[in-house]
Amino acid sequence: MPPSVRPARKPLRALAAGALTAVLVVVGLVATTSQASAAVVQPGTAYVLINRNSNKALDVYNLATTDGAAINQFSRNDGAWQQWKFLDSGGGWYRVQSVHSGKVLDLPSTADGIQLVQNADRNDSRQQFRLADSAGGHVRLINRNSSKAVDVWEHSTADGAKVSQFQDLDGANQQWLLVPTPPAPKTFNNPIKRNGPDPWLQYHNGFYYLATTTWNSTVTMRRSATLAGLATATDQVIFNLAGRANGCCNMWAPEFHLINGRWYFYYTAGQNVTDYNPTQRLHVLESSGTDPMGPYTFKADLGSDWALDASVLKVGSNLYLMGTYGGDGAGQSNFIQRLSNPWTLTGSRVRFSSPTLAWERQTGAVNEGPEPLYRNGKVMVVYSASACWGPDYKLGLLTLTGTDPLNPAHWTKKSTPVFQRSDANSVFAPGHNGFFKSPDGSEDWIVYHANDSAGGGCDMNRSTRAQKFTWNSDDTPNFATPVRLGVTLSAPAGE
Repeated sequence: MPPSVRPARKPLRALAAGALTAVLVVVGLVATTSQASAAVVQPGTAYVLINRNSNKALDVYNLATTDGAAINQFSRNDGAWQQWKFLDSGGGWYRVQSVHSGKVLDLPSTADGIQLVQNADRNDSRQQFRLADSAGGHVRLINRNSSKAVDVWEHSTADGAKVSQFQDLDGANQQWLLVPTPPAPKTFNNPIKRNGPDPWLQYHNGFYYLATTTWNSTVTMRRSATLAGLATATDQVIFNLAGRANGCCNMWAPEFHLINGRWYFYYTAGQNVTDYNPTQRLHVLESSGTDPMGPYTFKADLGSDWALDASVLKVGSNLYLMGTYGGDGAGQSNFIQRLSNPWTLTGSRVRFSSPTLAWERQTGAVNEGPEPLYRNGKVMVVYSASACWGPDYKLGLLTLTGTDPLNPAHWTKKSTPVFQRSDANSVFAPGHNGFFKSPDGSEDWIVYHANDSAGGGCDMNRSTRAQKFTWNSDDTPNFATPVRLGVTLSAPAGE
């Protein structure tokens, strides 16, 4: 930018002011400073101030960040040095803060023509302005200390022309259009919860709700209006399992589903014994209304043998409980069973996926964590494969290619994994996922846990992560590569 210019005061201003005064006297009027009636600013919004006479923007000249730096006008470019926020001082007065420097507008004296500058915020009368309405949606900025209007000196239209103050004449060079700038895009960084294995996340009525494994007798949930806010939100206990004869402890793999106007919270828990495997069972809570955080009451045990990772699949009007079981000689496998309602099993349990492929048997032969996914009438299940205590835990895909979910032959397994470790991004054992929609419903997101190193285990050190995914031409999901921790990602659309 060129150096700041300070044009000499011209007789034109004095003549104009005198002429206006004479006219007012002749017609018997008294000149008064008009009050703002319709001018409104939004706290937190940044505005570009465009002068009506010059069509140029109020500008921190030469991108200065120092106290006393000149505020002039310059061709509009919407840079941070041309963006201003209004800080409420009460009673209709505001400080006008530069987004670039963090300093506020300041008129050092009551003299006409004094250079408008920026200074550290003292919130005194020299730094306080009110908005007075002018024609065409323009406003004047009236200084509290001087009662004078912010003014492009001598009606200049030049870049670098001085901005100062003068008697409020409501001239075009004292009129400013407040143009709000688009808000900065919202972002977040993974993880959205440290120490958050087996995550389940839903967006409902303006909030994200997240539940994860606690490995104790409490069932907890946290909520936030933004995805980024989940990282610091407080876990709230929504149900305590202590004292239950079966299913008191080691709470794993929570999920909550809205079915017929109530939330049903499915979880795995067992007895408080050293070897938890023999006692883990599936259970379900029921909410009293439509708040995902309850209150909840215990509804039912879902089976009487070892099981984990409950989820609900809907095909047509039918509900099915999916879960993970073992002990039948095929390795840890995923099973499906009809539900007559969200808490009652009916009919026989059927194994519909087991670890038959080499990539499903790394460190341990495992299929678990079946999760429903739907797209354009296609019914799919994304599941976790291989041992969670190894670095190669990953996701596979099943597609219902027949009509009967209870017929294993009607499910087709993809021969390759759909989501797996990324050594380049230091993401290991990504798995046990869920899905959610962006607030505006336009985007699909996956939530999952992973470890930061190949030596990570199957424990509470796993962290919750989220990322957007897309779709292949055959309506199968494209999860791409798990993102490195700390990378700044765009928040879900509609936040």
